Amino acid sequence: MKLTSIILTPTRRFTSEMTSLLDKIVTVKTTSGKQYTGKFIGYDANRGDVVLADAKDETGETYVRIFIYSHVISEIYTKVPPLDLEELARILERHFPKMVKYYPEARAIVVMDRIRITEEGVSGTGPLAERVRRIFEEFVAEHKPEK
Repeated sequence: MKLTSIILTPTRRFTSEMTSLLDKIVTVKTTSGKQYTGKFIGYDANRGDVVLADAKDETGETYVRIFIYSHVISEIYTKVPPLDLEELARILERHFPKMVKYYPEARAIVVMDRIRITEEGVSGTGPLAERVRRIFEEFVAEHKPEK
């Protein structure tokens, strides 16, 4: 399979990693020792500020939205591993030879220039999109992290 060969600069890779956390559950620790766990819904790439939705602090208090400014962030982490899209692209390539493109910076796979796959699912319609969706769902089921 010929994957798109894009070398990511460290800054682009960092931004790509931050983007991959969007809509995932993360924990943000602050320099004062506070800890917030919630859905990562946004960040300012220039300043490093983050926004969590439906967050909880270490005492159990909940917040619909919490904005945490970069100057107080000491750590951001998640315990859920990302889906290995490069491996999924290799599997799809066996089913659709020379029709699969993997874009690591976007964390996306495109099949036949019209079916798009991300960690969230498959976008596209028709019988081929349904076939891709079945392959995606099998892959996700086989690679689901153990709890």
